[in-house]
Amino acid sequence: MVAHMKSVIKRLITSAADNDRVWAALDSTILRAARYADWERQKLHPRPVPSSPIEDSTVQAAVRAIVPDLTVRHGPFKGMKYPVSESMGSTLFPKLIGSYERELHPIIEAICRTACTDVVNIGCGEGYYSVGLAMRLSSANVLAFDVDERAVELCRKMAELNHVGQRVTASSSLCDPDTLCAIPHTGKLLVVSDCEGYERALFTEQVVAHLASHDVLIETHDFVDIEISARIRERFQRTHDVHQILSVDDIQKAHTYEYRELDSYDLQTRKVLLAESRPAIMEWLFMTSRSAPRH
Repeated sequence: MVAHMKSVIKRLITSAADNDRVWAALDSTILRAARYADWERQKLHPRPVPSSPIEDSTVQAAVRAIVPDLTVRHGPFKGMKYPVSESMGSTLFPKLIGSYERELHPIIEAICRTACTDVVNIGCGEGYYSVGLAMRLSSANVLAFDVDERAVELCRKMAELNHVGQRVTASSSLCDPDTLCAIPHTGKLLVVSDCEGYERALFTEQVVAHLASHDVLIETHDFVDIEISARIRERFQRTHDVHQILSVDDIQKAHTYEYRELDSYDLQTRKVLLAESRPAIMEWLFMTSRSAPRH
């Protein structure tokens, strides 16, 4: 009976997928609701980055061989220490070797040359950007949000380990538009967001107006909702210069990212170690305020 029902459902889905009008109706109702429900579920229970047992053992062996002290080797946060061998919602080894989101390294370096006094990091994970920016922006206060309690715990531990605990505050509460607008700051504010598709609901017209004099870096998730990056760009372009950065495919990372610590590894192993396992080519939007002074 169950097998028969599955067969019927599969035929119905196949038929709907082949009919543009039916599919459009489903996409605007049932499928949209399902994507929203999946997004809500993801906020409460973030999915781990998938990997095979062989890949896991390869990464663990490389961590023991190359970064046994769990100290970041390269990149803008070189010298940052991890309290444990754990990364929340993203791959660990790229963070430790310093290749993680290398596409953003020029942006991060530019940010670190500004007179930034406050940072809000939405979707902070274990604290890679929250703690890293606190270390590089020596007088900035950082407010980090993540709905995952374990992520918040690790962020606090990493901040203490790297001697910035007094300037990093981590919270497990949801940073919604009202929360973001109510956050106090003493001068130049930077908002860094990686919130798995929630950015479309978070950066409302009201929030964008509130951030008119400040800079914002958002990872957009168009694979969740294909309109996200277009909507974010539209909302910010009246007050900000919008810069687009695209992610590099994992295969290209293996071919082009060179680190002396990986010289002895073959190409396939470098791919496993450097992979960030993104579901698609990702896009970041860096919005720089036209009214803010540049330093």
